[in-house]
Amino acid sequence: MAHGRILGLVRSPVAVALTATPRLCNFRYIMAKRLTMTEVLRRKIEESDLPFLTLEQQTGVLRQSLMKFVRGETTLRLDAADKLAEFFGLELVERKGK
Repeated sequence: MAHGRILGLVRSPVAVALTATPRLCNFRYIMAKRLTMTEVLRRKIEESDLPFLTLEQQTGVLRQSLMKFVRGETTLRLDAADKLAEFFGLELVERKGK
């Protein structure tokens, strides 16, 4: 029996959202930490196992920027993050009630 997702990407045919759902642990519900957009993008780049050159060619984001971003040396500009999110099929979803 599944206790729900701990954290991360909830995939639908259209969107991927940053969400967390409670999970049962020692009879108490706990809320897992939400991933930041930076953490999600960094994880997707690392998990893709694509060479930085390929990502550069497919997204238009400079290879040097990708390498520094993955190493945590720099952040990405929003336009670069948009390109990567589009490439990986990610979408920012507004939460209700906020």
